[in-house]
Amino acid sequence: MDLTVGPNAFFWPAETVRAFYAALTDVPVARVVIGEWVCSKRLPFWQDEIPGAVEALQMAGKEVAVTSLALITLRRERRQTADLAEMGLPVEINDLSALHHIPEGAPFWVGPVVNVYNEGTLEWLARRGATRICLPPELPLASVAALARAGHAAGVAVEVWGHGRAPLAISGRCYHARLHDRAKDSCQFVCGDDPDGRDVDTLDGRAFLTVNGVQTLGRAVTTVAGQIEALRDAGVASLRLSPQIGAFPEIARAYAAALDGAPDLPGTLARLMSGIE
Repeated sequence: MDLTVGPNAFFWPAETVRAFYAALTDVPVARVVIGEWVCSKRLPFWQDEIPGAVEALQMAGKEVAVTSLALITLRRERRQTADLAEMGLPVEINDLSALHHIPEGAPFWVGPVVNVYNEGTLEWLARRGATRICLPPELPLASVAALARAGHAAGVAVEVWGHGRAPLAISGRCYHARLHDRAKDSCQFVCGDDPDGRDVDTLDGRAFLTVNGVQTLGRAVTTVAGQIEALRDAGVASLRLSPQIGAFPEIARAYAAALDGAPDLPGTLARLMSGIE
């Protein structure tokens, strides 16, 4: 079992993106998925950082893939998706419509917001060219084990969501813009004010969810820190860590150490996460 760093869900300044991926070159993760998967309007602000980050990560021995959007609706988004296949990197699809732009039989990865809930779906994706699938974070262990077995038989590496606020939904509306009484087309990129998302409470003041532009996330950070051996026994190939502001390189190193047998990952994470949320 190894580690995958998923694509960043949040809107960070270009210099923050640059520093984040530069720091990952020294972190013991096997692969990194890079690109914009939440809102295409954000991409022009940091897309120039992608080539340098890819080169640095590959030189450090990491496998790198580029992500599609989780919701492809506009003509320019379809063009952007088509361009991904020309980058010479594996494409991770987060919207099945992205398959239209990937040649039949060409290898690709599948992200956690594609509903791979059963063996039939996994086997269909494998026949289409999928070589790696990150399962949706809501699946129970029994389902993960069944899909890991199916993946092994089909030659597909199966990942699970290992760390981060779980992606729950994507919308055509922008929650951040709405919170600030702005239209989506004139949002003024207010999501950038919340680099780890904006927490939302219920009307009676209870902690509920986190919003990130057009995306809804779980409020709590989901972690498999207490289930690593069970997931290993189930045949899971990799744990996916989702980027966040703060001590992310140290968090990734803690997971890598746990995979090598270091004890008390939950306690280490608690110390690293204190003051971040």
